[in-house]
Amino acid sequence: MTIPMPSRLHRLFAAGTALAAALVLTACGGDDDRKAATPDDDLAGLPPVEATAPGTIGPTLAAVRRRGRLNCGVHEGLVGFAYTDNRGQWRGFDVDFCRAMAAAIFNNPDAVRFVPLTTAQRFEALREGRVDVVWRNTSWTMDRDVTEDVSFAGTNYYDGQGFMVRRALNLGSATELNGARICVQAESTSQLNLADYFRLRGLEYEPVVVATEEQARRAYADERCDAFTADVSALAAARTTLANPEQHAILPDVISKEPLGPIVRRDDPHWTRVVRWTLNALILAEEYGVTRDTVADQAEQARDPRVRRLLGVEGEFGTRLGLSDRWAFQAISAVGNYGEIFGRNLGSDSALDLARGLNAQWNATPGGLIYGLPIR
Repeated sequence: MTIPMPSRLHRLFAAGTALAAALVLTACGGDDDRKAATPDDDLAGLPPVEATAPGTIGPTLAAVRRRGRLNCGVHEGLVGFAYTDNRGQWRGFDVDFCRAMAAAIFNNPDAVRFVPLTTAQRFEALREGRVDVVWRNTSWTMDRDVTEDVSFAGTNYYDGQGFMVRRALNLGSATELNGARICVQAESTSQLNLADYFRLRGLEYEPVVVATEEQARRAYADERCDAFTADVSALAAARTTLANPEQHAILPDVISKEPLGPIVRRDDPHWTRVVRWTLNALILAEEYGVTRDTVADQAEQARDPRVRRLLGVEGEFGTRLGLSDRWAFQAISAVGNYGEIFGRNLGSDSALDLARGLNAQWNATPGGLIYGLPIR
């Protein structure tokens, strides 16, 4: 299976200027969001928690409630996933999941502070208590799962690593990049995948390693490398910021599996469940046909027991998480279901215009890998 490529380049070109401005504004957004986050007193030095009984509030949720807001770590500027618009407001796929969590906890999607984090900062920020959760295109790998002292709470986007090149090079495959200069971000899975790919095929390349994704985009734009490698979704976003997007192509080769999802501190399993089941609720909402516009009516009229459990009409599933039984209702009312979040940020209603592909529901035609765990 392959990761879908973005289509309709003329739409990307039309939106390129505005989105490039959005990336620039990411660096000069609201001062409160941009200041280096410091550890919250509520989170610093929390003792490990091995287990919590149903309905018991774990230390992280308790700290979030005392503070009155969620501290959510996000990308410092990636179109489609997390960026600030021309009014300084945070937008994007991952941003909407942060807002959904705030709505689930406080019934207020604005009760969230967005903390921009570089690739190198994200795990440390969690461990130090500067953020409660990181929704930032982070690949779930064994090494991270075992050594970084964090827990992955699920997968909200299935991606894969690819290559972007100038069409003038007339390349049809990554195997033709023998001897090429390739821009790649340091301390990322992309750097290791790149080395593996060329080593396996006995090919040579010159890595142009830079500290951040933004620097990699800039190096490619300045022609300091022949190709730029990153997750396909990141390449699609980067292409919209180039002066002439239609002059650049994403090669068909996908060289890795990148399951992206939220990460939390490992020592609070209750909080992991709060994040996991908020994500699953949004996925299930799409599967059951519950939308932002219909959720209120369905809460009153639905006869499907699955929908009634999801929206808190039956059962006490929210209570078991230490939340309101209407936690999922509140999240869906704030941001919509998974498909709505995807569509406006990454899909046909966005400048990226990415197909659902692997990120389609499991029972769609054609089917994808998005699968909501049952609430029962």
